[in-house]
Amino acid sequence: MPDWLQLMLTSFWPLLRAGLVFTVPLAILSFVLGLGVGLLTAVVRLFAPKPLAAVAGFYVWIIRGTPLLVQLFVIFYGLPSAGILIDAFPAALIGFTLNVGAYSSEVIRAALTSISRGQWEAAYSIGMTTRQALRRTILPQATRVAVPPLGNTFISLVKDTSLAAAITVPELFQQAQRIVAVTYEPLILYIEAALIYLIFSSILTTLQARLEVRFGRHGGFMERAR
Repeated sequence: MPDWLQLMLTSFWPLLRAGLVFTVPLAILSFVLGLGVGLLTAVVRLFAPKPLAAVAGFYVWIIRGTPLLVQLFVIFYGLPSAGILIDAFPAALIGFTLNVGAYSSEVIRAALTSISRGQWEAAYSIGMTTRQALRRTILPQATRVAVPPLGNTFISLVKDTSLAAAITVPELFQQAQRIVAVTYEPLILYIEAALIYLIFSSILTTLQARLEVRFGRHGGFMERAR
């Protein structure tokens, strides 16, 4: 067996384990929390008084206008100078959550504004309040619009978690770096790490496609195609 293949087989489980133990949970937690932040931010920007909407807009502007890596460095390396110490994994979780929240808020805001005014009027006509109309009528329809871009956001997030290696989170990419430091085979190990990320992304892309069909994004087209 070639040495490079032996190395890949030996390192595959440590890399996959790091991905399953750190990369995937970090991505899922960040996405779920970020989605909550994004929904709240979108609602505030659309329906809250102007001062609150301005604060939410400022948050989105800051996060979308600065690199994610810089945000992680500010949280993990910068805040300790102000007396705020945060461990690596929580720091990464905060950074990714804030980043996902800003980007998903724009997706959700666009999805909400895509629903016609007639839907609001129909909800009001049967006695719903704004909150009830939003929860029972508008959000279910907006979800169909938001699923594809939010799915893409999650897939991108899984790959972006590799940036957590820069703040010492022992996820997939940092595990590859540790093995490289011992074996001095960066090409083989980084290619293997890339392949594992590709596997994760391919699985998620398949799940996203099924989710879109379930939400009826392509149902009509598929029926006509038959």
